[in-house]
Amino acid sequence: MLASQPGDGSARDTLDLRRSEQYRFLSRLLASAPSTQLLQEISALTGDETALGQAYDSLARNAANSEAKAVEREFFELFIGVGRGELLPYASFYITGFLNERPLADLRGDLARLGVARAQGRYEPEDHIALILEVMAGMADGTIDVDEARQAAFFNRHLAPWAAQFFDDLAIAPSARFYRPVAEIGRLLVDIEARAFALAA
Repeated sequence: MLASQPGDGSARDTLDLRRSEQYRFLSRLLASAPSTQLLQEISALTGDETALGQAYDSLARNAANSEAKAVEREFFELFIGVGRGELLPYASFYITGFLNERPLADLRGDLARLGVARAQGRYEPEDHIALILEVMAGMADGTIDVDEARQAAFFNRHLAPWAAQFFDDLAIAPSARFYRPVAEIGRLLVDIEARAFALAA
């Protein structure tokens, strides 16, 4: 969804690669409805005894019992709708109550400084949660070459103020079935990252 200029390719440890996978997975599910193949892959996931692991187990069970067309309808009701979906997954809306406001302009400035541009064929504003999560994935795996302090600054400016509320809203949205454990995974990831960045500061 995003195109970035390559950094110097510095090595990232296993933890950062796992963080990247978590962000990219969430980004993929929030950008578009999963295909039949992706649902099959998700149904094979297994989690551990942690809260995050249990959320993945719940998602795997949902995927095993879901058809792609039904999840596509759910995605449409949640995020697109006739006129608008049940949720507006944009930073500007959550922070200001309106679309295309200052948070979007701030994000565009920060993305430009990072050398990140919206990929061709993508038309939604850059403050869509899926795009911001993808940027965090790129930072975590080194595709976007920044140090931990800049990752923390980006997270604290563009995700921390609103993502937890978005995931809380997704968890209770009337149409959310498959996406309910996605919301729990997102809420937990945001909380884990916020705590980790705070400890590192």
